[in-house]
Amino acid sequence: MKLRVLTGLVLSTLVAGAAYGKTDRHDVPGWQPPGQEKRQGAGSWGGKPAHKASGTQSVQVGARPYWLVDNMDEGPLKEQLESCKVTNFRSSDFSIGHRGAPLQFPEHTRESYVAAARMGAGILECDVAFTKDRELVCRHAQNDLHTTTNIVTIPELNAKCTQPFVPADPEAGTPAKAECRTSDITLAEFKRLEGKMDAYDPMATTPEEFVGGTADWRTDLYASRGTLLSHRESIELFKSLGVKFTPELKSPVVDMPFDGDYSQQDYARQMIQDYRDAGVRPEDVWPQSFNLDDVLFWVNETPRFGKQAVFLDQSPITPETASLAYMESLKARGVNVLAPALWKMLALDSYGEIVPSEYARNARVAGLDMIAWSIERSGPLETGGGWYYQTVNDAINNDGDVLNVIDVLAQDVGVIGIFSDWPATTTFYANCMNGKQGRR
Repeated sequence: MKLRVLTGLVLSTLVAGAAYGKTDRHDVPGWQPPGQEKRQGAGSWGGKPAHKASGTQSVQVGARPYWLVDNMDEGPLKEQLESCKVTNFRSSDFSIGHRGAPLQFPEHTRESYVAAARMGAGILECDVAFTKDRELVCRHAQNDLHTTTNIVTIPELNAKCTQPFVPADPEAGTPAKAECRTSDITLAEFKRLEGKMDAYDPMATTPEEFVGGTADWRTDLYASRGTLLSHRESIELFKSLGVKFTPELKSPVVDMPFDGDYSQQDYARQMIQDYRDAGVRPEDVWPQSFNLDDVLFWVNETPRFGKQAVFLDQSPITPETASLAYMESLKARGVNVLAPALWKMLALDSYGEIVPSEYARNARVAGLDMIAWSIERSGPLETGGGWYYQTVNDAINNDGDVLNVIDVLAQDVGVIGIFSDWPATTTFYANCMNGKQGRR
């Protein structure tokens, strides 16, 4: 990888450069990850801890980050990470637990969240869906209970599913069918379920077979317990862990208004109200949505929470959606934080090196903070990393390359945080690179 200036800082502290120019950071004393720098004032990413954790929360990054470093191609970044002398790792807001730590723990479970906090994730995500009785719960999608829980193995609850389990017909080659939604059951029934690794066996002939199918690069070793949480329970857990919050309002698969009178705005308002009721400071919450209307609703109706509302941008890259004019239009409407898939922020230069994309450069010039999602979700990277790395696949050929990607996102793109399925990796990077000088 070409040598670059290793003196990035979070976007809010940078002076924007020319729309298509390379960011000049020679006057910055050293990169500091959010959540570790000494910053003052409310509303800033980082700053003082959200809450005092009950007990002492020891950050443990484990062996994986070191394994990834060993796997890196030779070069200055590998040398710097190999020379990391940190012994007491600290939590960092740069490290965001994507659904907890789902590389090895069932997503959106108490166990997954606790694991992520222990790995130093300073911010945890509860994806928010609603139940039949309009209670909010942590699930990645309204209709994923059949792949993320054991619901199909509980006959009386399986019967309530939009599509109860139907076994596969191996002779005809017909796959199994099931679709179970949070809105099919009440909160009390939801709490009877156990979380599992997100997977299923499409050729299952029994419910017990259907809940298998975990990818071979994940594991069921820690899936023997999967405690599901309501949104309110997640807030109390995160407070006890001393971390901050980034709830995502999931797009309903049912027609809205639900049951005729529960509107999308009711849903968005209810999510924010849970934080108010729990006494959580708005500056500790980054509400997210792929629906720009949700973000603008928070900006306009709940401005203290809307100030940090995150627009999850999944639109295809076109000249229009990558333009400076588009980014400035978002900023003018009150959007301050943009969170695209990591591939949208990356490109390859003429030397085949990973660099910021035009999309990322324009977002930065427009004054938008950026968050990336999600690393360590693609499985082994030896074949290019797949969907999450699609713009830089040609530069990805080993698992250690994830640290090169993190480095470009941090130092050159200037993201303020990265979602990870294994937060220890981003925590390790944030601690080891804190205050490092440029490699030019």
